[in-house]
Amino acid sequence: MKLKFTKMHGCGNDYIYIDCFRQTVSDPAGLSMRLSDRHFSIGGDGIVLICPSDVADVQMRMFNIDGSEGNMCGNAIRCIGKYAYERLGIQKETIRVDTKSGVKELKLSVKDNQVVSVTVDMGKAITDPEEIPVLLEGDSVVSRPVDIGGKTWPITCVSMGNPHCVVFVDSVEDLPLSDIGPVFEKNALFPEQVNTEFIRVIDEKHIQMRVWERGSGETLACGTGACAAVTACVLNGFVPADTPVEVQLTGGTLSIVYTKDTVFMTGPAAFAFDGEVAV
Repeated sequence: MKLKFTKMHGCGNDYIYIDCFRQTVSDPAGLSMRLSDRHFSIGGDGIVLICPSDVADVQMRMFNIDGSEGNMCGNAIRCIGKYAYERLGIQKETIRVDTKSGVKELKLSVKDNQVVSVTVDMGKAITDPEEIPVLLEGDSVVSRPVDIGGKTWPITCVSMGNPHCVVFVDSVEDLPLSDIGPVFEKNALFPEQVNTEFIRVIDEKHIQMRVWERGSGETLACGTGACAAVTACVLNGFVPADTPVEVQLTGGTLSIVYTKDTVFMTGPAAFAFDGEVAV
């Protein structure tokens, strides 16, 4: 059996997209582990199923490299908006996407019948430790010193529909992320594991970030991570609320606006190529 796919990326955060309006996938977890291999298969940060929905225009299901199903992916959902508009014929400039973290609303910027950028209402940033979840007491975890891997790190924890741990550092380039990332991801403080963002604040409108994603490792970009990073910057007093902040990721730049009611993310989405694979 041949399965048609489309490779897309948002700032280099690349997934294998499968149109489930026209096809059926019986084992998405196993398929993600197989197809995500960058040496022996298509390669990507996972797979994304684009499915019909009873409550929105489309449904998004995303699976990481290790086969685990993610709740939400900011870069993937922007690609869903572009795919829905250009490939599925859902030619509306506001598209609703059903995710495991609820229905998200996308505002599409369209030029010459092509989507050039997407703004996503990512929902309210969650800071309650129990809801994130992180096993620490208090109403929030903001610059809280904890011992991880034998070193004390001041961490700020946020959920954007998935758990994030934000750490401020002097330099992101010099971090041995492949060593540090797994230690955070699987630490007992995080019962559902965690995405970890290492942040350097440049000024009030610019920050630099590297990310280690649970289930995938280091990725070139993470949309929910960028939202969590700017939220953490506001909570720590480094950047103002209600103001666009440019987040410089390894794969590109996202614009994030934190408000007390929601977080908005704006960025590009791009097609890479189409293909077929035997399954």
